[in-house]
Amino acid sequence: MAFKVIQTGVLALIQDLGRRGFHAIGLSNGGPMDEYAFRLGNRLLGNDDNAAQIEITYGLFSLEATAPTTIALCGGDLGATLNGEPLLCWQTYKVEKGDRLAFQQPKYGLRAYLAVVGGFQCEPTLGSVSTVIREKVGGLTGKGEKLQKGDLIPFEAFFGALQNNVPRFAIPDYSSKEIPMVLGYQHDQFNSIQVAHFLSSEYKVSQSFDRMGYRMEGRSIAYDGAGIVSEGIAYGSIQIPKDGQPIVLLKDRQTIGGYPKMGCVTTWGGSLLAQKMAGDKVQFSAISVEEEEQERVLFHARLDTLSRRYSTVA
Repeated sequence: MAFKVIQTGVLALIQDLGRRGFHAIGLSNGGPMDEYAFRLGNRLLGNDDNAAQIEITYGLFSLEATAPTTIALCGGDLGATLNGEPLLCWQTYKVEKGDRLAFQQPKYGLRAYLAVVGGFQCEPTLGSVSTVIREKVGGLTGKGEKLQKGDLIPFEAFFGALQNNVPRFAIPDYSSKEIPMVLGYQHDQFNSIQVAHFLSSEYKVSQSFDRMGYRMEGRSIAYDGAGIVSEGIAYGSIQIPKDGQPIVLLKDRQTIGGYPKMGCVTTWGGSLLAQKMAGDKVQFSAISVEEEEQERVLFHARLDTLSRRYSTVA
């Protein structure tokens, strides 16, 4: 009982919420680039939050079901179809044996998440199935490989029916340019004019972006300090390298680095940024730690509200 990969697409990876506790040996967390969409996919199906899904980047990916199940699609709209019929994001669909699911190219957003009832049944590596290609860990084989043509991605057959959808108020606006972030302890090593330039400028996503990080193009930010000693890198860190063009480090980031950091994007901000592609424009919006905590509480409150809503659906 599995989905068989028919067409590999640009990049399709097995992900759960990530690998914890291995920075000391140089392993990043991995996990879904758009954590909000990932969590909503599992909530739609009544899964554990950590149930494995497929993260599909850009599309051009197709699968065939070898057993019945119910799926959930969340995240970017990659023109998904079921047996040639178009599907909407942010809801569930019944899939029968022999059905074909295909993803075209992005209509909005960049990454879609495919969840099944019970999650995909892959063997964890160091406590997680998250695929990190650079580190050769996780995924279907445990070796950090992206999904290949002919791969069988196992799941437990589900013969019931779940008809759920995410209400409009909980669907993110991926067209928004605003990326919330918290200024970090090193931001006061930049002069106030440079901080103001950073927060008032619009940046464009460069061609150099991936699961490790997003390099920005726009106003150059100067750093007058003498540099810093290499230190641990938190999720969402906004590094300012020597050329002054910000780099936002995300799920597959390196674990240490020596560039000064303006701050960190929030989990919500990282989810929004992960749906941007080369040429898209963003602007960083500074919020306080207290506001970030409120944002996180709201993030989980939405999920909990939706879980209660779905628990009544048979």
